[in-house]
Amino acid sequence: MRVVAVVQARMGSTRLPGKVLRPLAGRPVLSWVVRAARASAGVDDVVVATTVLPEDDVVAEAARAAGARVVRGDADDVLSRYLGALDEHPADAVVRLTADCPLLDPALVAMVVSAWRAAPDGVDYLATTLHRTLPRGLDVELITAGALRRAGQEATGHDRAHVTSHVWSRPEAFALAGLVVAPAAADLRITLDTAEDAALLDALVAETGDRAPGWRELVALLRSRPELAALNASVVQKSLEEG
Repeated sequence: MRVVAVVQARMGSTRLPGKVLRPLAGRPVLSWVVRAARASAGVDDVVVATTVLPEDDVVAEAARAAGARVVRGDADDVLSRYLGALDEHPADAVVRLTADCPLLDPALVAMVVSAWRAAPDGVDYLATTLHRTLPRGLDVELITAGALRRAGQEATGHDRAHVTSHVWSRPEAFALAGLVVAPAAADLRITLDTAEDAALLDALVAETGDRAPGWRELVALLRSRPELAALNASVVQKSLEEG
């Protein structure tokens, strides 16, 4: 069973333009995500799905420099980019990752992939986000090729931009499964969407170094250093409709 990780990335961002190539400990944020994906057991290949816009030429270059394959497609229809990645790099399942989550834990990716491989015929979608217990920014979603192609045929509106929402919002139509951890840490935020998020990421990497720390290490650090968690505690996550 072949599994490909697809990282969506583009320079456009309403809150923090160019965030995917923002330097973090001397390397672009995108390269952190690609490195973590490539280090994840059970992932057979890593593809960065960016747009055909000229401004995203630099994203394609950075992705290749980090060791990922590249596909390019529609700027707004992100789901079509994932389908393009699947067409060019066939797989039985796709792990959806986003380029604004530089401290992704390879062990979490491996757990999601391993859980799906244990029962591939019984699950269309398996993720850490169905019931969120991990900090935002450590998200891992796996969707089967069949479910992704069905979404491509059926999804409309904001579901085209959010790739998997057509699937996870329809438990009556798709077989869903979730990975949860304890103790829960869903109140924490380790993603990059604002200047406050950037400040937190810089502070975390100053403590952990240029590597992919485990999620438990990150949670323990933020629990022990509440002044760090406070750096972006006021940031409100955008809704699906906001993009």
